[in-house]
Amino acid sequence: MKILNVVGTRPNFVKIAPIMAEIARHPDLRGTLVHTGQHFDDAMSDAFFRDLDIPPPDHDLGVGPGTHAEQVARTMLAFEPVLETERPDWVVVVGDVNATLAATLVAVKRGVPVAHVEAGLRSFDRNMPEEINRVLTDAAADLLLTPSADADENLRREGIPESRIHRVGNVMIDTLLRRLPEAADRPVLRKIGLTPREYAVVTLHRPSNVDVPETLGGLLAIFGRIAERLPVIFPAHPRTRARIAEAGLVVPPGVQLLPPLGYLDFLKLWSESRLVLTDSGGLQEETTALGVPCLTLRERTERPVTVTQGTNRVVGTDAGTILSAVAETLATERLPIRPPALWDGHTASRIVAVLKTPTSP
Repeated sequence: MKILNVVGTRPNFVKIAPIMAEIARHPDLRGTLVHTGQHFDDAMSDAFFRDLDIPPPDHDLGVGPGTHAEQVARTMLAFEPVLETERPDWVVVVGDVNATLAATLVAVKRGVPVAHVEAGLRSFDRNMPEEINRVLTDAAADLLLTPSADADENLRREGIPESRIHRVGNVMIDTLLRRLPEAADRPVLRKIGLTPREYAVVTLHRPSNVDVPETLGGLLAIFGRIAERLPVIFPAHPRTRARIAEAGLVVPPGVQLLPPLGYLDFLKLWSESRLVLTDSGGLQEETTALGVPCLTLRERTERPVTVTQGTNRVVGTDAGTILSAVAETLATERLPIRPPALWDGHTASRIVAVLKTPTSP
């Protein structure tokens, strides 16, 4: 059986690594990797391949940056010849980025079965480009591999047949648990001069937060207020750095702007922090798995289980709300770790088992 796996961005790499490793354990399977190139520089791509032991991609489409329409269109044009050459039995797509949607559209129109890993997540906010990608990918894909019960329910509500829905767990946690011991030895805290549990970590990249100068400036000011209590470490996405520069914004004292970090260094950094402030979906899940307090700088989350069962709070971008949540977090002992069901490090094996089931899709 030939399984063609598609990735485009850093979160995709974290999800695909354990799937590729599990496929390699099965002599009757052949895994192929297509990198669309949506994240293309060393810090955003190559470093993650090295840290996660992902084999070099068999096909690199070199799509690069652009608007959503440009990235989807270029990916579809470049992916179709690969599909024709490889003729896989399955196309596996992960997450909710433009590469996910583009590969799905090409494959289903050519009659190739598609399995969507991390299916069923919904923020119910159509202003998020990722939400459109999720809804369309799930509507078209043949097999929907979900991380949690709420995702199953979302798909049922949308009329997806039960036979297409399989809850397998969260594949990002496979990578997290496997790499945590290795990350523990990284010297990143010593290099920056940090003490475990005595600093905050920030990540920010959503267009709604970084493309509006007033919003971005307001968030930077909030980080400055937090830095009056403890250091704030901000590994910044290249796009976020560019928006800060374009808007002529100043990073406040106490907020340390860093270049993007590799997976292992970043895992070491956030896992030993006192709290995380982020607009990232994956980091909401990862912090839940390790019991690290997380404040999500968005109005909604597509991962509600991280709030109901985990350590995540959705706080939006209002200064008063964020600062109040920070104060409460710093004054409270960490809660016990309560990972959701099937977030156990064995999701990849369940994914491959479903793909090998004769009745799939």
